[in-house]
Amino acid sequence: MPEFRSRFAGQTLFQAFVAAAKTFEDERPVLEDALGGALNYSRMLTGAAVLARKFAKLTKKGERVAVLLPNANAVVLAFVALQSAGRIPAMLNYTAGPAVVASACKTVQARLVISSRAFIEKAELGLVVAALEAGGMKLLWLEDVAKSVSLLDKAWGYLNRNRTLEHTVPSEPALVLFTSGSEGMPKGVVLSHENVLANCSQISQRIEFSPSDKLFNVLPVFHSFGLTGGMILPLVFGVRLYLYPSPLHYKIIPQAVAKTKPTILFGTDTFLAGYARTAKDSDFQSVRLVVAGAEAVRNETRDTWARRFNSVVLEGFGMTEAAPVVAVNSPSANKPGSVGQVLPGIEHRLDPVEGIASGGRLFLRGPNVMLGYMLSEKPGKLVPLDDGWHDSGDIVEVDEAGFMTIRGRVKRFAKIAGEMVSLGAVEIMAQSLWPEENHAVVSVPDKRKGERVVLVTTAQAASRDVIAEASRHSGFSELSVPNSIINVAQIPVLGTGKTDYQTTRRIAAEKLGLGNMA
Repeated sequence: MPEFRSRFAGQTLFQAFVAAAKTFEDERPVLEDALGGALNYSRMLTGAAVLARKFAKLTKKGERVAVLLPNANAVVLAFVALQSAGRIPAMLNYTAGPAVVASACKTVQARLVISSRAFIEKAELGLVVAALEAGGMKLLWLEDVAKSVSLLDKAWGYLNRNRTLEHTVPSEPALVLFTSGSEGMPKGVVLSHENVLANCSQISQRIEFSPSDKLFNVLPVFHSFGLTGGMILPLVFGVRLYLYPSPLHYKIIPQAVAKTKPTILFGTDTFLAGYARTAKDSDFQSVRLVVAGAEAVRNETRDTWARRFNSVVLEGFGMTEAAPVVAVNSPSANKPGSVGQVLPGIEHRLDPVEGIASGGRLFLRGPNVMLGYMLSEKPGKLVPLDDGWHDSGDIVEVDEAGFMTIRGRVKRFAKIAGEMVSLGAVEIMAQSLWPEENHAVVSVPDKRKGERVVLVTTAQAASRDVIAEASRHSGFSELSVPNSIINVAQIPVLGTGKTDYQTTRRIAAEKLGLGNMA
């Protein structure tokens, strides 16, 4: 493998932000949000310097500090401030529910949570706050911090905006994110400055962007793609950034895009399809490039964005543990149906999986792969990787040109009568039959065959006979035909845009009279 060298080698995140400010600073805002806030680099770093001193008085160097904020300028200022102060932000998924959010704080032993009263009220997160306080966490409200800022503080912040309060090292932990929890209790993922900046550098070698671009980010910054790709990457490369607070505003987002005129958009297939349904053809005319991850991109979505908006949808693949991008298509090397070629600097191997003929279980190693986990059963302790290799839990194939295709997660295979059945493949088949609807395929226990396949779908017309016919034409085993079909009004979705399979499986079990399978 050719040697990879990050363009940010030897830098911490804060140093990369300062270097970008010195390189790309002009009078234009580099950061905007839906609240009407607009900041250039100088104002961003000044605000962060002021907050850094405030945070430093309440915490210790190297301490993990939880952040409970939406996509808005305030979350950027808080994040940069914690980097300057040598504290480690732990980005909380506020959509995960009170118990999970409180558990995340305990896992990383955070004792301070930075948040906003206005956000908590608007997002109706009172129960989350109550759970945090019951767990012994202290809430620091940004509104209170703002009231304490004096003219002297602001002057000091301006003069010291390019200096860190505490010295940090690129190889040290920079932040903590949490796994999605789609298949179990979230784990803390500890990423170093080197991990995140290496991934930014890797992405830049596949997708071209410049200060003339503007990114519209709807992906929450507690999501690894939303944080690295949607916040850090644009700010270290001089790309103007517009933060929008929720990806679920299907009717409002097309209007916001039409008004702000970004050139780049990040999203998931679910979100992109939702925006297309409500948008006018002119709403996305400024968007030249869409990068999609977290779930497979359907041909219908790709074709719609090309035909109606003249935008190229590039599918990629990643995971929180890889900071997050592992592979991505590019405008010059785009193979629809694949997630693109593996990024430079990443080693990978495919270990065979019993019962699966083609592809294998993906293991990764590289400069962007995490330092390790923090687990709920070992709070505050970093559990490092074995020889630097991370087991992704994904079954993939890689062709001769290096394009990777995802066949499913190991946990997304069911063993039926001794045969491995890909639940993801069944899902794709259902999507091809009823493209306008949403589908999720899960497995539940079966006394005779071990497991059985269940299709949970919004398609009222879905039938086993139609799927069986399609299965025969596609060469699938008869065992892949869903044993049961359950109709729902909507498929449960996590805040990251991924299907919530835990909830979906629970719905299926309840409908089939199998009891609670939480």
